[in-house]
Amino acid sequence: MQQPLETTGTPAGQPAPGNVPLYGPDFGSDPERTYDRLRASGHSAPVDIAPGVQVELVTSYDASLYILQNPNLFVRDSRRWNALNEGRVPEDSPALPMMGYRPNALFSDGAAHARLRQAVTDSLATVDQGRLIRLTQQSADYLISRFSSEPLGQAELMAAYAQPLPLLIFGDLFGCPPELGDRVIAGITGIFQGTTGADEILAGALGELIALKRRQPGEDLTTKLMVHSARLSDEEVLHQLVTLLSGGTAPLAAAIGTSVALYLSDDWPTGLPAEDAVVKTLWNYAPIANYAGHYPTQDVELGDRTLRAGDPVLISFAAANNDPKLTAHREQLSPKAHLAFGAGPHACPAKDPAFMITATAVESLLNRLPDVEMRVPFDELAWVPAPWSRTLVTVPIRYSPRTVPQAANARFKQPSAAQTASSSVGVPQPHAAHRPAHAARPKGGLFSRFRAWMNGE
Repeated sequence: MQQPLETTGTPAGQPAPGNVPLYGPDFGSDPERTYDRLRASGHSAPVDIAPGVQVELVTSYDASLYILQNPNLFVRDSRRWNALNEGRVPEDSPALPMMGYRPNALFSDGAAHARLRQAVTDSLATVDQGRLIRLTQQSADYLISRFSSEPLGQAELMAAYAQPLPLLIFGDLFGCPPELGDRVIAGITGIFQGTTGADEILAGALGELIALKRRQPGEDLTTKLMVHSARLSDEEVLHQLVTLLSGGTAPLAAAIGTSVALYLSDDWPTGLPAEDAVVKTLWNYAPIANYAGHYPTQDVELGDRTLRAGDPVLISFAAANNDPKLTAHREQLSPKAHLAFGAGPHACPAKDPAFMITATAVESLLNRLPDVEMRVPFDELAWVPAPWSRTLVTVPIRYSPRTVPQAANARFKQPSAAQTASSSVGVPQPHAAHRPAHAARPKGGLFSRFRAWMNGE
């Protein structure tokens, strides 16, 4: 058996603590306390990631790096998962959508992974940095304009801004027509919310998008994936698009919300740039908190623990970033030494664009609402009680209401009840008093309304 790291924590022979549930309100309210308890077992400890689903959770920074950078010994293909193959994972487990195998780069190894990842990284490299910044600013301006004229001068930033902003960006980068963009947003949002049939909605919309790009190629990520020299099948293109959506939208929303809340907190030093709040978020509140399932190809000794071949090993990016052995001298490390974007061959291929989008979103909000402030202290905000992400439930803000110019007001009309229902993300609309009576109501869902606004309709 491999013995990569020296033993730390619990002395040899001392029993590890019983399984700790990594879900529910107790964990969600104070995950750091849970991680401290787990560290008593050494580099890793057994936890229940969902009811009836045990995994080994790695909390050590050094051990996390060892696993992430050792793809021959720790593979990502979850078809090796012993408990799943033996029928010991509940069929309705919330762990299955997150850990179950999908034919994408995230769950592939070796040559298959290299082929799919190269297609993704090459396609992402074609996105112009200046265009991405402008698209983020335009998306931010649109969403802020939807709520900033409310007479009460209050908004809930997660639902009104942080969550829909990445969806608008990805819809545009994918080259979605308005109606297909609405359905893509409805599908991916429904998956995160556990809505029945959301998988089918997303797959159907992306299938139609791929068929459209076969007929009418463009300068978008969908087309770039389709024409890449890796010669991806339509099914492979679809799965890579799903990976980009699921791996990009929710973590970006979490990073934007937390970064804004940190920047506006009473403890935030005056004068520091928005980028510093993003860096602190990535270190202290990793948006993807516990994930990256690995499956040892043989039994491996990790300190006092034996990682059995085929049993899932998850990386706690949140715990590793705050490893006490690391935090003592963290100021001496590079700001990018955190593991929020992973490491090794499966590291996030879009970490630089993700950082840029988050920082631009924070700056855009501060520029548009210069007197914005939190309505609740940062340390009193609630976190979503889930193991996978570190996401604030709400970010309540207040600001001085902004008057929307008469000429521009037609862009921000209240949709009908049916139109609101068709939108996957509810964005607060301007007050009726600010609407010209003759203005036509916008049609469609969130992406359709955004595109209409972009076109001055």
